[in-house]
Amino acid sequence: MKPFYVRELSVYPVGRRRIFLLSIAVLASLVANFETTIATILPLLMQDLDMSLTVYGQIAALSVLVGGLSAGFGGILSDRWGRVTILVPTLTITAACNFLLATVDSVAGLFWVRCLMLFIEGAGITITASLVRDFSPRMGRAQAFAFWTWGPVGASFLASAIAGFTLPLFGNSWRSQAIIMGVVSLSLCAVIIWKIAEPSAALRAEVMHHEAEVEAAAEGHAYHARLAELFRHPHLWAHVLGNTGWQVLYWTFAIFGQTILSGGFGMDPAAANRVVALGIVLNAVAVVVVGRLSDRLQLRKPFIAAGTVLTVATLGYFIALIGPGVPAGRVTVVYALLYLFMGVAYVPWMASFSENAEDVDSRLQGSALGIWGMVVRVMIVALLVVSPMVVEASGWQTWLGVALAGQVLFLVSMAAFKGRWRARRPADVPAAPSA
Repeated sequence: MKPFYVRELSVYPVGRRRIFLLSIAVLASLVANFETTIATILPLLMQDLDMSLTVYGQIAALSVLVGGLSAGFGGILSDRWGRVTILVPTLTITAACNFLLATVDSVAGLFWVRCLMLFIEGAGITITASLVRDFSPRMGRAQAFAFWTWGPVGASFLASAIAGFTLPLFGNSWRSQAIIMGVVSLSLCAVIIWKIAEPSAALRAEVMHHEAEVEAAAEGHAYHARLAELFRHPHLWAHVLGNTGWQVLYWTFAIFGQTILSGGFGMDPAAANRVVALGIVLNAVAVVVVGRLSDRLQLRKPFIAAGTVLTVATLGYFIALIGPGVPAGRVTVVYALLYLFMGVAYVPWMASFSENAEDVDSRLQGSALGIWGMVVRVMIVALLVVSPMVVEASGWQTWLGVALAGQVLFLVSMAAFKGRWRARRPADVPAAPSA
């Protein structure tokens, strides 16, 4: 027997029903990311537990590894027992763990609670990706992934916005945020339990079989796609390694943004969270606007280059500003512009990477994205271990200098990307054959 909250669909939903179920899957992704967010309270947590940045980095790195291990098991179990069967308990238990987090009074206690939360949450993250994919096959894999990323972005905004406006109400107590996150997460879990549904195993198999038939008809079976084919193309490695360098800045801000603003500029935690929330909003706007414009012009490289050059220039200025006495308004504008310019570069790069991989073999696009994701995750673990030691030895300026070098590496790697720099003129577009 299935648990009471499991609703299996025997007929694939269409129209508004499918959009609604897709939105519930995206909400589940948001909750899975939101309930483990700690960047909003990190400055206060370190001060209260007398914990160094290096120690926190080691705790975070180990908990990320634990979450990665759990993600593999979560995917296997969801295929065997069903997506929702595993997803709902993981979301609910992780949400409840926030109340356990509020009781932490030592570094060791923080380590065990974070490992527990990330172990449970890791399975949920994997399943939300599968669930979003289940309800968006006609949109294609890349667009389905775009929907899934709304979860992490929305979670960061929600956590920063809540902390920015509620920390002063509770005397800047980080425990208040843990409790609020637990209450909000459990409330959203109630909505998910009430409305979530998933295609039955038979329906998923039918949909995937239909997609496989369509792809086979379009591509033929002249040869089997081979993963080794990806390793023979230097421009794909330029994409993966170059963007991994780019991601150093993004993940530094995602993990330590509030800490940089508090430690580097003396901002109080509430103000730092409001600045981060503003930056995330501008990033989300840039992603939508630039992505639409890039698709309309069918150009990627000019947007990637412009966004990266602007990021490099703005980051250099931001590094020069670090120190006491800088007006909060100036810091806010510069930090928000960094998020804006990163958004300008990122979406066209994703399209460019996807197209370049597709030109090698369209059946290997998922493998190319998987290799990229694996390399980025290795970088994140290294960042969590190395960056705190660099910061404690020589300050945030030095580490942000490393992130600046990563942006320059990305810019240089563009020389190997395939694609045009200019829009095609009407005369360059092949004429349609006459009847």
